[in-house]
Amino acid sequence: MASANVHEFTDDNFQAEVLSSDQPVLVDFWAEWCMPCRMLAPTIEELADDFAGKVKVGKFDIDQGKQVATQFGISAIPTVILFVDGKPAKKFVGLKGKDDFAAALNEAVGA
Repeated sequence: MASANVHEFTDDNFQAEVLSSDQPVLVDFWAEWCMPCRMLAPTIEELADDFAGKVKVGKFDIDQGKQVATQFGISAIPTVILFVDGKPAKKFVGLKGKDDFAAALNEAVGA
């Protein structure tokens, strides 16, 4: 991952990093073989940089972690979920633009 602000989430760290986070968390559920996911990656990196310190942004590889993907009903990728206070607050399925995510993130941080 190009941006140091993009976290890597796994089945092992999801509870601590996402569900127990004291700040909003944007999770990109993706897979290496998914072309739309790869097209979304630069947008996720930009958001991670733009919202550094306010929102935790990261990626969850569904091929590496089946438990969390199943828990949140990920049936199509890319799926991006914004978690606020440990709960899904907004879900985006498919390729979306940066403005769609930024609007949800600004709302979550009260900007």
